[in-house]
Amino acid sequence: MLRQAVAAPSRIGWFVVVGCAAAALHFAVVVGLVAGLGLPALWANAAGWLVAFGLSFAGHARWTFSDQGAPLRRSAGRFFVVSAAGFAVNESAYALLLHWTGLGYAVALAAVLIGVALFTYLLGRHWAFQGNATR
Repeated sequence: MLRQAVAAPSRIGWFVVVGCAAAALHFAVVVGLVAGLGLPALWANAAGWLVAFGLSFAGHARWTFSDQGAPLRRSAGRFFVVSAAGFAVNESAYALLLHWTGLGYAVALAAVLIGVALFTYLLGRHWAFQGNATR
C-alpha cells in the first residue's frame, strides 16, 4: 500500500515526461510533413501518431507503469488499442477543429494532444499496463 502511495506522484510525473516527449515527437513529425513535404495535415497527423506510438509505449512500459508488473506483450497489444482509440478521438477532434474553427493546424493539434492525455493515462493505468492480478 505504501509503495502505491509513493508510486502515484512519480507515475504521474513519468506519464507527463513520456507523454510530452511523445507529443513533441508527434508534433514535430506533423509540422515537418506539412511544412516540409506539403502533406495534408490529417495525413501527417496519422504518420505522427505512428512514429510517436513507439516512443510512448517504450517510455510508459519502462518508467510510467513499470511497477504494475504487466507482461510486456499483453501490455503492447492493450496499449496499442488505447493509443489507437485515443488517436481516433484525436483525429476526429482535429478534423472538427480544422474545419469549424479558425485555429491554425499547429494550435488545433496542440489542443487535441492535451485533451487526449487524460484518456490515455486512465486506460493505461487501469487496463493496458495492469498487472497479472486483473487479467
